[in-house]
Amino acid sequence: MRITIDASSTLVRSAGVKTYTYHWIAHLRRQAAPGEEIAAYPFLHHLGQLNHERWALSLPAAALRLALVHAVNWLGPAALDGVVSGSDIFHASNLAHHAPRRARLTATVHDLTTFLMPELHTAGNIRADRTFSEQILRRANGLIAVSENTRQDAIRVLGISPERVTTIYSGVAQEYFDAAPAARAKQYALYVGAIEPRKNLETLLDAWQLLRADLREVFDLAIAGPMGWAPKATRERIRTEATYLGYVPEADLPGLVAGAAVFVYPSLYEGFGFPVAQAMAAGAPVVTSNTSCLPEITGDAAALVDPRSAGEIAAALARLLESPTLRAELSESGRQRAQRYRWETCAAQSLEFFRQIAG
Repeated sequence: MRITIDASSTLVRSAGVKTYTYHWIAHLRRQAAPGEEIAAYPFLHHLGQLNHERWALSLPAAALRLALVHAVNWLGPAALDGVVSGSDIFHASNLAHHAPRRARLTATVHDLTTFLMPELHTAGNIRADRTFSEQILRRANGLIAVSENTRQDAIRVLGISPERVTTIYSGVAQEYFDAAPAARAKQYALYVGAIEPRKNLETLLDAWQLLRADLREVFDLAIAGPMGWAPKATRERIRTEATYLGYVPEADLPGLVAGAAVFVYPSLYEGFGFPVAQAMAAGAPVVTSNTSCLPEITGDAAALVDPRSAGEIAAALARLLESPTLRAELSESGRQRAQRYRWETCAAQSLEFFRQIAG
């Protein structure tokens, strides 16, 4: 059985989908049985190093492969058939505009946020997801959803038949489970993620200002992540009301997360929530939203809050920052919960999914 996975997301600036694709393919290749081949489209024998701000390959190599993706999208299904010739299954990303005619079609549903909260996205993101839904998701022989909440959203919002969608949780890199806290001059609460409206950083900043002054003297609010399409006012507040760390390389993130007194993530919607799962694996006590998949992913191992309430976020932060005992309890329960999110488990379940699709 030959499975070709669309790995074009590894060639562009991306966040969660790039993390997923990179680690998923690596573990699928390690765990594939004899006679099972995991190929990566477009001709990505090696995925390079995971970096969300740079090309996965050299600039010329990445540019050539992206040009191929665009050419296939323009030429249509016959071109895709040629590129993935010999494959039993083609697993598409939202950069693919066509389904193959000679291979079975699958895809991963990461989230439905452009459908549920279009006001928080760019027009380009919305168009890409609409095309992906019409051309890929509704035609697929089978779909993977990264959480049960995302699966239910796909069924409800897109009208996908329940039997066509399988929930397989994403994983967390081993480096987070093994992380030692990085040394910093001052204790800190930490947010990690792209700076975009869905992540709700304005409300987080409002909540931080509600904390007592003595707590804010002891603890910093550190924000790490690339600047996305957040409004200018949000970007300015982040730089003046918090310690903005910018994009932190993948190698440095586990230690930064493990060293946080509290990890705070008040996102309005997540499909899986990599930063939260990674924080639990690293032993950081988590404050996160009581919406979308986040209660499912954290269980009872996080303090859950209404993400639109600065008061609730502030109260949860204060409880944890004032109580080393409570932080230690959440740290331990988070580590235990994170054991569910292993890439080895994800890959094993995904290979079984592909075997069933292939018949």
